[in-house]
Amino acid sequence: MKNLADRTQGFGNSIFGVMSKMATEHNAINLAQGFPDFDGPEFLKEYALDSIKAGENQYAAYPGLRILREKVSQKYQREYSANFDIDNEITITNGATEGIYLTINALINPGDEVVMFEPVYDSYVNSIKMAGGIPKAVTLKGKGFNFDESECEEAFSSKTKLVILNTPHNPTGKIFSKEEMQFIIDLALKHDAYIMSDEVYEYLVFDGKKHISLCEFNEVRERSIIISSAGKTFGMTGWKIGWVLTTPEITNEIRKVHQYVTFSIATPFQVAVARALDHIDEYKKEFLNLYEQKRNRFVKGLKEIGFDFEAPSGTYFILVPIKSFTDKDDVEFAKELIKKYQVASIPPSAFYLKSDEGKNYLRLCFAKKDETIDAAIKNLQALKSL
Repeated sequence: MKNLADRTQGFGNSIFGVMSKMATEHNAINLAQGFPDFDGPEFLKEYALDSIKAGENQYAAYPGLRILREKVSQKYQREYSANFDIDNEITITNGATEGIYLTINALINPGDEVVMFEPVYDSYVNSIKMAGGIPKAVTLKGKGFNFDESECEEAFSSKTKLVILNTPHNPTGKIFSKEEMQFIIDLALKHDAYIMSDEVYEYLVFDGKKHISLCEFNEVRERSIIISSAGKTFGMTGWKIGWVLTTPEITNEIRKVHQYVTFSIATPFQVAVARALDHIDEYKKEFLNLYEQKRNRFVKGLKEIGFDFEAPSGTYFILVPIKSFTDKDDVEFAKELIKKYQVASIPPSAFYLKSDEGKNYLRLCFAKKDETIDAAIKNLQALKSL
């Protein structure tokens, strides 16, 4: 038989699937995959049921329901003083991950280089490779997961087509500061590159810190793409409702790809999210308080065991250093935790392209019920004796 397509060769099984399968086999507490083990708000479910019962169950227009695009536009105007045209600059996607794939395939030609900050969400790399692009990594290091400016400058070249930001950052929990973002923006301008900002955790920013959106930097408005997700914001990751905000020219190219990948997104869920965005201001306070409490609970338990790290400033992930407990790398230690201690994590070396930093950490998710967090901490207490 003839060979299969080259573009997917070298892609292995997702580390998320591998670790979750092991967790199931060993009856382990799953802190690996990044989604809550509890449900989102009741009002959102009621909105979806209302929409289904009202017969709003057929295909939506492929750019997304107009009412949802209106509410998204209003949200960015209210929160960031940013104006996005409802018809030509907002596209509703099958979660943020589809938005990332669409953007990369709308912009990247074979041989184009894409700069990103590792550890990276694995979807970035594979989307770039499928488009024929070349990923270039800048490593976040140290307790604060900061980048070296000279390393960042060296990652850019005349071939740089796109820079990917992720703030708040998965999996480090880092919040990129205004100064860091300006440094990256200046490099993008110097090298005539686009900037895509993955901001799905925009409401999970702790300790009174502030999320800074790319849309607040007017000097790069014509080369910016902002991506976010109602699934993350409302704790309904299975709904897969995301959006892409960018210029009419880029939107046009993104929609060309979108209409042949998914065409449109589930209609009743779009209606429900549109209604929910009317209540985002009061909801996000409860949302943040809930997750900050969970973060503090988990951080306290991990530090009592002996993990030495700074509490993450955002997201619902923690990267914990492991070398005080083991000589094994992250993959082997993660497997040991599942088999011996019934706690599943993600070995983050899968998220690094050029550095071995990931071998020193595990990624744990605290978007879990308090009893799940407490049970995991109880199991990990045995590490004290190592």
